[in-house]
Amino acid sequence: MTTEQFGRDMFEDFDIDAPEFNDHFTDVLDELVAKCPVAHSTVGEGYHVINRYEDVKAAGQDWQTFSSAKGFQPNRAEGVPYLYPEESDPPYHNSWRSALNPFFAPGPVSDMEDSIRADAKELIASFVNDGKAEFVSQFAAELPGRAFFKNLIGVPVEDLPMILKAMDDHIYGPVDQRAESLGVALGYLGNYLSARKDQPSTGDLIDVIAAGVERDGELCPWEDRVSILTDLTLGGIATTTYVMSGAVHYLATHPEARKKLVDDPDLIPNAVEEFVRYFPPVVALGRSVTKDVEFAGYQFKKDDFVLLNYASASRDPAAIDDPQTVDIERDKILHTAFGVGVHRCIGSHLARLELRIVLEELLSAIPDFSVKEGTVPSYETGVLRTMKSLDLVF
Repeated sequence: MTTEQFGRDMFEDFDIDAPEFNDHFTDVLDELVAKCPVAHSTVGEGYHVINRYEDVKAAGQDWQTFSSAKGFQPNRAEGVPYLYPEESDPPYHNSWRSALNPFFAPGPVSDMEDSIRADAKELIASFVNDGKAEFVSQFAAELPGRAFFKNLIGVPVEDLPMILKAMDDHIYGPVDQRAESLGVALGYLGNYLSARKDQPSTGDLIDVIAAGVERDGELCPWEDRVSILTDLTLGGIATTTYVMSGAVHYLATHPEARKKLVDDPDLIPNAVEEFVRYFPPVVALGRSVTKDVEFAGYQFKKDDFVLLNYASASRDPAAIDDPQTVDIERDKILHTAFGVGVHRCIGSHLARLELRIVLEELLSAIPDFSVKEGTVPSYETGVLRTMKSLDLVF
């Protein structure tokens, strides 16, 4: 059935990196939710995909059975360093989250608003008089990096394109080259962290990472600290772009919704939550099964690798009414876009702030915009999803 629809059997031969999945993204997700609680992949060593809301939620909360300690990407290349704290379990995971959480809490994040808003205004000003923009490269791929670099880690903004390319190549590039791409980011951020550790402490995020936490009763290795910075950077600059560009594409093609937000900006926070649900930048993250277990109607074996399909779970009609429709006035917005359980996204408050600012500033400066005639957005999909181009006219 799915072979005829999509050119690939998405139930028994799923591949998260396949062009067929990228090209038919939401249709595949809906088929998985409707007909396939657990899909299977024959790619590489093989893996499984858990698709429904309640099952994804339950697995995500049971880290003892569905462990993150062997990484979140299927068919991981030999020797690829783990990205902590994402690719670790409690208690080590919790030690790092306790150290990092204060920098991503609502109060400290709200203090970043003026800086992020100023950058949003500056980016919009760079194209507002042109009557057109390629929104991804001129805005959506730029703002998250600026926000993260300027407000949290202090890395020079001019180095953002290099880091973005390394992160993109690690997630979406050829599987046999992903380790090398990650190495570029690890090397750069490791050098930065090393330079900072010898400077007087200011108590900022970098100082806390450089100081490290305990692991097995001793101070954690330096490599773990570099890994922490790399993981945070990947999450900070490589995810919000898809929600941002997806939301703007939706508003460009749905003028009635755009007018609602222009006329009533108080609706924007609710719209942000709906856009996060509908345009999930984190498609699915992997877990390793620690014991034989029956789950979601399937008998998993110890050491099986599974993907928790956050993207499909957020489109499950058992959890969300009419999930295939964007409703910016939706009353109850359930989703798994930020993950579930102990590994829930540490940067969710920052992501929401960025998205709210983007909609407020863009709709204020350019209340009427549309997609350039004859163009359509382009996408890349793996364990993350992103929009690569979006041509707007106004």
